[in-house]
Parts: sequence; C-alpha cells; structure tokens
Amino acid sequence: MPNPELERARTRMFEKADRQKAIVATSVVLMLLFGFVAFLNMINSVNLAFRAGQRPLERFLYWMVVSALAFVGPYGFYLAKKHREIKLVERRLPDFLRDVAEAGRFGMTLADAIVVSSAGRYGKLTAEIKKMAAQINWGVPATEALRLFSNRVKTPMVQRVVAIIVKSSDAGGDVADVLTMVSHDTKENQLTEDERRITMSTYIAVIYISFMVFLVTIWILNVTFLPKMLEASSALSGGDTTLVGASPLAENLPEVVFSIRIAFFISLIVHAIGDGILAGVLDTGRIPNGMRHSFIMLLIAFFAFLVI
Repeated sequence: MPNPELERARTRMFEKADRQKAIVATSVVLMLLFGFVAFLNMINSVNLAFRAGQRPLERFLYWMVVSALAFVGPYGFYLAKKHREIKLVERRLPDFLRDVAEAGRFGMTLADAIVVSSAGRYGKLTAEIKKMAAQINWGVPATEALRLFSNRVKTPMVQRVVAIIVKSSDAGGDVADVLTMVSHDTKENQLTEDERRITMSTYIAVIYISFMVFLVTIWILNVTFLPKMLEASSALSGGDTTLVGASPLAENLPEVVFSIRIAFFISLIVHAIGDGILAGVLDTGRIPNGMRHSFIMLLIAFFAFLVI
C-alpha cells in the first residue's frame, strides 16, 4: 500500500524541479524572442528604437542587452531566492539536531526523538521536520525519512549531516553523541561561512564601486571629450584655411566618434556581465548565482546609456 505522505513529499520535490525548468525555459524563450527582434533591427527590417535617431547597430545592441536581461533576470533572482530559503533552513538545523540528541539521551529511539522534536519551532525548517515526523508516523523508517529530507533540501551541509546520522544509526552506535557532535560541527561551519561572507561582502562592494567608476568615466568622456571632437570636426569642415588637409579627417570624425561610443557601450556591457559573475563567485562560490548581480549592473548600464 503506497504511503500518502511519502507520495506527497515526492510530488512537492518534482514540482520544485518543474518550477525551475519552467523558469529556465521561459528565460530562454524570452532571450531568443528579443534576440530575434535585435536581428530584425540590425538588418533594418523594423525600427524599434529606444530613443530618436538610433542607427541599426545601436538598436541591435540595445535589444541584445534586453535579451540578456530577459535571460539572466528571472533565473538569477530565482536562484537567489532559492539560496536564501536553503540558508534559512540550514540556519536552524543545529538546533534541531541538538533537540533530537537531548531526546535520545532520555532513552528514545531516533524515530521517536524526531517525532518529539517536531513539536518545536525551527523557522523555515519546521515544515520539513513535520514532514519527516509524518512520514515516520506512517511507518517510514527514520533513516529513510532523513534521506527524503536530504533529497528535498539538497544542500551539501544537509546531505553530509544526514549521511553521518544514517551511518551511525545503521552501525548501532550512540546516535545521541553523534548528533551532538554533528550539531556543534554544523554550527561552527555556519559561523565560519558567516565570517567568509562578511569578508567577501567588502570585495563585492568594491566590484560595484569599480563598475560605477567605470560608468562615470565613460559619462565624462561622452559629455566633455567627444563633443569637443565633434566641435573640432565642425570647425574643420566649416572651411578653416589654417588647417590644410584636415577636411578628410573632419568628414570621418563623426563616424569615429560613433564607433568610440559603440565601443564604450560594448565594454560597459562586458564589464557588467563579468563583474556580476565574479560577485556571484565571491558571494556563494557558484557562477550561476552571479546572474542577479549581472542583471543589476546590466540594467544600470542600459538606462545610463539611454541618458548619456
């Protein structure tokens, strides 16, 4: 006879996986859609400009940025939300292990200790503990309920803790002492990780500051240096006889200025994507978690160039 609670737990796990696949699929579809719009603007089949007077190459680059935003935005913020929820679950894990260990010292089995401890409050972890307790009440062995919990949460910390507890229970050792040891070790790991995150947050702030400094530098060049070049071009093309042979340069100078502005725009986009990925690696050690930072920097760059 199938276990209803076990089936519901598996259904929720598959729903989470399906939600992630749906978000990735939606992001890819939006990226391809806006990328196609960018291609149409590049070949001048359509004229969807973000401001008046944009050339096909400018429209293409702007729509490519929108395409990149559509890809990294939804998936990046979904990963950030998922990571935050996992951390909230892991934060109360040492408290739960300590309570199970204390219950075990009174002679309770591992299954009974988990059921008794499920009456406590552990924040985001409470729902998962109640699922384990319900599974145990339906006849699922405690070790199997712990494995299902590990599959639902799926973090290295939880998987390591569950593996140690299951091995200890199967070996017939004193589970209470093992739980106490694992609780202390998990707490120490969390404190170490908190210290690392505090240290890394300084470097992440430096990345954002360097990006803004680069943006301000480009802005200064756009409002001071490049307009002076165009003024010089106008003076030369206006017939200044003292500068013989400068007319060909004056004719090509507007195109040179346009190329410089395009180069500025591309460099800023590459800067935003690269800095965002680096910030994600420093923050969590994973490249995909940098998508959220890349989205923020790309959005800043996009609107900044619309103003510039």
